[in-house]
Amino acid sequence: MATVELTKENFDQTVSENAFVLIDFWAGWCRPCLQFAPVYEKASEAHPDLLFAKVDTEAQQELAGAFQITSIPTLMIVRDQVAIFSQPGALPEAALTDLIGQARALDMDEVRAKIAASQQDGHGGQDGHGGHEGHGQGAGTREPGTPEA
Repeated sequence: MATVELTKENFDQTVSENAFVLIDFWAGWCRPCLQFAPVYEKASEAHPDLLFAKVDTEAQQELAGAFQITSIPTLMIVRDQVAIFSQPGALPEAALTDLIGQARALDMDEVRAKIAASQQDGHGGQDGHGGHEGHGQGAGTREPGTPEA
């Protein structure tokens, strides 16, 4: 399956209509982004049941800003409208495959329970909500395995 280009106009609808979305924040001038592109494309072909999307940070500066993307490429994984992973850096193929497996294995009921618990504890800013969903924190949970690059 080819990757889908995300814009501020289609982002919310795309994420709400798909249970599992991988998002590659990239730019055409970024050499690591261009090196990661074929790895990402190959993974999209190996996992046709998942939606692979790309955000051109040059064309979609507002969207990149909303997620506080400061380094590219950045890979984000959104499951059931919850950002469960966000990390800058081009992943090797094996690390991306491992990460997808870990993200598939997550119990989203448990993730939502941890979000609710962190909100009740008054840590609302670190719970995966507020414009930069899950950036770096995975909604109060640890990212599903931070791969060694």
